[in-house]
Amino acid sequence: MTGHHQTLALLLFSGFVAVTLGITTWVSRRRHGSAEEFYAGGRLFSPMENGFAIAGDYMSAASFLGVTGLIALYGYDGMLYVVGFLVAWLVVLFLVAELVRNCGRFTLADVVAARMSERPVRIAAGTSSVTVSVLYLVAQMVGAGSLVALLLGRTSGAAQAWAVIGVGALMVIYVSLGGMRATTWIQIVKAVLLLSGTIALTVLVLLRFHGDVDRLLVTAADRSGHGRAFLAPGLKYGGTWTARVDFISLGLALVLGTGGLPHILSRFYTVPTARAARRSAVWSIGLIGSFYLMTIVLGFGAAAVLGSDAVRGSNAAGNTVVPLLALDLGGGAGSTGGTVLFAVVAAVAFATILAVVAGITLASSASVAHDLYASLRRSRGKARSEVAVARWAAVGIGIAAIGLGLLARDFNVAFLVGLAFAVAASANLPVLLYSLFWRGFTTRGAVWAVYGGLIPAIGLVLLSPVVSGGPASLFPDVDFQYFPLQNPGIVSIPLGFLAGWLGTITSDEAADEARYAETEVRSLTGAGAV
Repeated sequence: MTGHHQTLALLLFSGFVAVTLGITTWVSRRRHGSAEEFYAGGRLFSPMENGFAIAGDYMSAASFLGVTGLIALYGYDGMLYVVGFLVAWLVVLFLVAELVRNCGRFTLADVVAARMSERPVRIAAGTSSVTVSVLYLVAQMVGAGSLVALLLGRTSGAAQAWAVIGVGALMVIYVSLGGMRATTWIQIVKAVLLLSGTIALTVLVLLRFHGDVDRLLVTAADRSGHGRAFLAPGLKYGGTWTARVDFISLGLALVLGTGGLPHILSRFYTVPTARAARRSAVWSIGLIGSFYLMTIVLGFGAAAVLGSDAVRGSNAAGNTVVPLLALDLGGGAGSTGGTVLFAVVAAVAFATILAVVAGITLASSASVAHDLYASLRRSRGKARSEVAVARWAAVGIGIAAIGLGLLARDFNVAFLVGLAFAVAASANLPVLLYSLFWRGFTTRGAVWAVYGGLIPAIGLVLLSPVVSGGPASLFPDVDFQYFPLQNPGIVSIPLGFLAGWLGTITSDEAADEARYAETEVRSLTGAGAV
């Protein structure tokens, strides 16, 4: 990478960081210090603003870098992520958004605790939310390391490590100083930048092939190294029965996981009404759907323009194909157009990572303070002390995410997000749906649903090829692989629902019919919603 690339991209990085830090500083001077302000931005955002913020939160490094890389490497099979990420929003729109806004205040645990014994439910849901958030954060950290390593010419692993540490430090600053309001505006700015950059690259790819999509696909297949198999199912998930089951498992995790992601659920609390939450979801579906359609063009465009050797040469997992595609479309290495377009796209990708990690860190620190801390220690002035705890929690979560990000830096970021989705679908979604729709659900059922999905999901990942037993594993030199699938969703998601059912039917506690009726009326009408 030339010095011009480095200088220009670093200037654009610095510009975005300066703007976002300015937003954070401005908001921190205007904040009231209340829990509602820190966790939900005062509930003052319009549906359009929140829709852009949700899109900015959801369109992560996994989407922009990882999914495009997987399509460039595996063609048809890589598009599974696009379909899963987008279809998941139908679950959110019809089953989650409006009901969650009516029933909760700041976190997932608020919805469940509305009709259960608060302390055990909040501890379980808070633990699960933090686990999912940290897994999701690891993917963003890996994306940051890959991007900056590319920018600096992959001179050493130290460059990647410092990139991860820098992103972690910035996210702690955003959350601890600005809270939800600053995070939301950072996400809105990032969504506009990301959509603009993606549109520009998509147009340039189509112009390169004179608008002929058939020619684009044929060229991608020819240069992929796989021929026509590149355009057919089975290249990544069709070789063996294990791969086929893994395909189904990943699909389940992606479609069901979004409804259990803490940082997505928390966004519905930033609008004043349930109607606004529903309209936010509609806005976000339009923006996210348009974006994912364009990533398909970019993925096949990268295979056609760069070829398989170039795609794998920079990063074996395909995490850097978008900046490399921008460099080629702009005129190639050494050209002014290539330098500018590369720098702009790299800066947009970096902005994507910063905005998403800020949202995830805020949601997880809210779970620590509002659920775990509030359950273990109750005192006067709890709202103010919760906010202080949340800021310290952001620091601890940032350190954990940095450490895991350094450990997992050779994995594809979309694959890592798939694991986070599996845990969210296994632990959070069952307890959420049971709480909203099952009249006889009890406290024991809620706790069992969370741990009955969370523990198997994490345990199966630890015993899978992801961690040991293969050259691409986290620890390739050891082998304690007993579970053959890379994504545990097909086993852990049913276990989460089963555990919730078993816990309820074996519980001595009778379900509180009055509290369920109150929750049902509140979820459907908004009466009594905060």
